[in-house]
Amino acid sequence: MMNYRKHKIKWSFLVFFTPVFLWLMLLFVIPNLELFRLSFLLMDDDGNMVFSMINYAAFFEDSVYWLTFARTVGYSLIVTLLVLIVALPVSFYITKVVNLRASGLLMVLILVPFWVSEIVRVYGLMLLMRESGIINTLLVNMGLLKEPIEMLYNDASMIMGLIYTTILFMIVPIVGVMDSLDDSLIEAAYDLGAQKKDIWRTIIIPHCMPGIMSGCIVVFMLVLGNYITPSMMGGKYSLWFTQQIYNQFIAYLNWNQGAAFGFLLLFISSFVIWAALKLTGQKLTEVVK
Repeated sequence: MMNYRKHKIKWSFLVFFTPVFLWLMLLFVIPNLELFRLSFLLMDDDGNMVFSMINYAAFFEDSVYWLTFARTVGYSLIVTLLVLIVALPVSFYITKVVNLRASGLLMVLILVPFWVSEIVRVYGLMLLMRESGIINTLLVNMGLLKEPIEMLYNDASMIMGLIYTTILFMIVPIVGVMDSLDDSLIEAAYDLGAQKKDIWRTIIIPHCMPGIMSGCIVVFMLVLGNYITPSMMGGKYSLWFTQQIYNQFIAYLNWNQGAAFGFLLLFISSFVIWAALKLTGQKLTEVVK
């Protein structure tokens, strides 16, 4: 009986593990290994592919590339911070203020926009913010504006779009952690005369730090690798590093250079996340639970 049970467990494990293994290998590991190999290849004068570091060196030699990357990382950090500032009070209201039924309703309302693709959501936001959109129309009708203004195609609208398209990925992990916080700790702090900012600093934020770091990592990576929102809402002067990667692959058909830029984006973003974990004293194993 014991041997039969072990045999059954082994076969059931293989049945469930094999599709996952094939999925990861065929669609993630093998393509990325091939791109990593291509990033070190360069065509010589005879038309042969030779090993070279020129594809990576080009990033540092041309100021357009590394300035665009620095701008992308900087704005990604700003967006992540703004998303965190918005998500913390929203998560607290959902988990600690309203009742269970209202909490579920609010979570559904937050999830509903994410049932459609990102490009549809971005178009919807653009309809609100364009010159003939609802926001401009209301401001003009209320007398706050004499004529409609252009709200799109600048860094501010791009940041707003990135916040809108990523805020769910910050709220969900924070709600999951904050929901486990004992309400009596907050009530006791209030009874002892603690101020709200002290309660947030000493009780709520330390307890929610794993969820905060988890949300920050996801949001930062999503914003850093985003292509649709910066292209549609940022305008032609709002350069994003993913646009440089796209140009290398699609416009210039230079897959070797595009692969090198892609892995540079991965390496440096991973370093930023590692530095953030070190500064906050969090472990990756705790954050990804």
